[in-house]
Amino acid sequence: MRSESIHREQRRHQRVPAGIGVRISTIEPDRDPWTGRPVFRASSETCANLSRGGAFVHTDQPLAPGRRILMELAIPDGTPFEAIGRVAWSRHVPEPRPGDEGSGIGIEFLGAAADHFQALEAFLADKHGAGGSPH
Repeated sequence: MRSESIHREQRRHQRVPAGIGVRISTIEPDRDPWTGRPVFRASSETCANLSRGGAFVHTDQPLAPGRRILMELAIPDGTPFEAIGRVAWSRHVPEPRPGDEGSGIGIEFLGAAADHFQALEAFLADKHGAGGSPH
């Protein structure tokens, strides 16, 4: 897929496969179409890959690019990682083919606590050292 290769060329940080459960919550509310009340979206998804700068998250309900989110996951050693992010790109694949990554969102990290980034960097270094294939 051409757009995916463009995304890969634009990345500043190497990504490693993750396969980690992640919780995504919107920061700005949507409006409920029936009541007009503000609602926040939250879902449990799978983080397919991670880098120091962002992540790809599989989801059947991709958020629009530009949306700000809170991303929460536990690094495999159990250390929590929470970051504020921005949906950099989004794609919906109604019927994914074998080998296709499917629907999801590319998230750019905007900020997190220093100790959370340190834990993430240790995980990424370990994965790179263990032969994790960068994306």
